[in-house]
Amino acid sequence: MTRVGSEDVQKTMGPLMEMARIQSEINRLFDNLLDLEDQPGGAGSWMPNADILETEDTLVLKVEIPGVAPDKLCLSVHGGNVILRGEKARPSAEGAVEFHTAERQFGRFKRVIQLGVPVNTRLATAELSNGLLEVRFPKVPNRRGEEVPIEITGK
Repeated sequence: MTRVGSEDVQKTMGPLMEMARIQSEINRLFDNLLDLEDQPGGAGSWMPNADILETEDTLVLKVEIPGVAPDKLCLSVHGGNVILRGEKARPSAEGAVEFHTAERQFGRFKRVIQLGVPVNTRLATAELSNGLLEVRFPKVPNRRGEEVPIEITGK
């Protein structure tokens, strides 16, 4: 019998996790390209960065959206995906200015994030603080794909 140690699991999971990260980034890039047609002046569109964290009973989504006012955001869930739309206004400059560097992104954005875990979307909470949107979803048991025993009675 062969024993699998935590080192072996880490060696296996490391590449798998990296592949999942790359796939997520590819999906994000394609979503961004598809969404450009929905936005006027598509070249100015951008997509905020997001993290998904999971605890025993909660799934937490954190999205960086500095400079975006809460009234410029729309957050919804559809088909296991969180859909975040919004707009970050370009600050006005006083007088004639010449940019030496312009790295900050402005304009409309749309971000679709797959949750991948069964959650109760009706009990979700969202808070925007210091440019970080935090959305909390209570997890629910995943009953799909589980073996369900059926009691057999005799006559």
